[in-house]
Amino acid sequence: MNIDQAECGNLSELSALLGQQLDAYLKFESPDAMRHPETWRGALDRPLPEQGVGAAGVLSELSEWVIPNGSQIPRPGCTSFITTGATTMGALATLAGAIASPQRMGLTAFNLLEEVSLDWMARMFDLPADMKGVYSSGGSVANLVALGGARQAAFEAIGIDPARDGVSRPCRIYASAECHHSVQRAAAVLGMGRQSVCKVATDDQGRMRPDALKQRLREDQQSDRLPVAVVANAGSTNRGAIDPLRVIGDIAKAHGLWFHVDGAYGLPGILDPRVAPLYDGLELADSTIVDPHKWLGAPVGIGATYVRDRELLNRAFTQEAATYLEGSLIGEGITHSMDNLGIPYADMGVELSAPARGTVVWALIREIGLEGMRERICRHNDMARHVAERVQAHPNLELVSAPTLSIIGFRYIDENEPDLNELNRKIHRRMVQRGNAIPSTTVVNGILAIRPCFVGARTTMKEADELVDEALSAGQYLTTTTNKIAEQR
Repeated sequence: MNIDQAECGNLSELSALLGQQLDAYLKFESPDAMRHPETWRGALDRPLPEQGVGAAGVLSELSEWVIPNGSQIPRPGCTSFITTGATTMGALATLAGAIASPQRMGLTAFNLLEEVSLDWMARMFDLPADMKGVYSSGGSVANLVALGGARQAAFEAIGIDPARDGVSRPCRIYASAECHHSVQRAAAVLGMGRQSVCKVATDDQGRMRPDALKQRLREDQQSDRLPVAVVANAGSTNRGAIDPLRVIGDIAKAHGLWFHVDGAYGLPGILDPRVAPLYDGLELADSTIVDPHKWLGAPVGIGATYVRDRELLNRAFTQEAATYLEGSLIGEGITHSMDNLGIPYADMGVELSAPARGTVVWALIREIGLEGMRERICRHNDMARHVAERVQAHPNLELVSAPTLSIIGFRYIDENEPDLNELNRKIHRRMVQRGNAIPSTTVVNGILAIRPCFVGARTTMKEADELVDEALSAGQYLTTTTNKIAEQR
């Protein structure tokens, strides 16, 4: 009898070895991957192997060359991105699903947890009771799914099925000037075109201006464009801004438009009682999204779209009948988990094959509960406010963007520096090279700002203080060096 050469068992021993390697990585004692790239590149970039090295050999190479040269993103001091390193439970639940439920379909416990976890998040974030969700790979696809529903609704209202017959009229989507670029891409993929997205002006805090939205709507009244949706932010990627949701939602409803709220990053902010009132009007949304792989600590690759009518998504994204499934399933007299696929999530988005993402979200919430999630959100928001306080108290620091949630923008200032944007660019690069505190940068009203975003479960107030200290140290070093060179001349 022939036996496949791939290891298909022995998980307890092999995963224990892998766990030891990952625990060592999580001490963050290894140098950055680009310190000595020639070593791991030479070891890994080899010709296609004719013979394998076996499971033990692969684990050995993972341990020596791959894991120690991994990403800086999970580090407690890395605040560059809105995604972060997965928590232990997120990683373990992902592994469980990969082995025991390679697809989200079938009448299994994993399939049940897709719906349970979606409902838990809906309750956790105070979404309307009639909203139901579907998972996807992240905010970009989640926005695509939501706007696919909006497109379907807008064209059905004029007697056209765009999913079946295509887009037959120029369209218009109204979005904040600080909306995520995935909105434009979604418009392109859905056949409406990137130019269909009308950018609405924001105020000095990065929030959509309702008066500017009304003006844009008035300007388009005489055009042949079909209005499809208004897109608002509940925590923008750039500054964490929360648009005035109730006012914008009322405007959308008054014009018969789909109201979509992008909460990929910021929707969990509603758990902080201090900012919860800013989410007033969320209940007006026809759709909203959230990414568990951001603030909830899931591995990257999990977003969720919520809509009031999932049947609309079915019409927008159905694949129609598949011959290879004809006769394979039944709806009554079910006695086996493969008698039926369960809720047809595959017809509500763009993915057919998809992992058991709901199990991961269920595990994350089950582990620490609503209380633990609320504590994390409040802690990270506290950290942004703490940084803001330190910035405002120091003569060489200036607040560029005050925090609403856990994002803050600030810069180093020096009266002898003619180009503060360039100075802060160099400060940021020096911080990254040192590797202790790794924020990103952004530009606000022409000002380049150092932009930390606190979302990591491993990140504490200690890292917030170290970030400010690192920025000050880098700024003082660079300005002192510049002044010395100027004096020598």
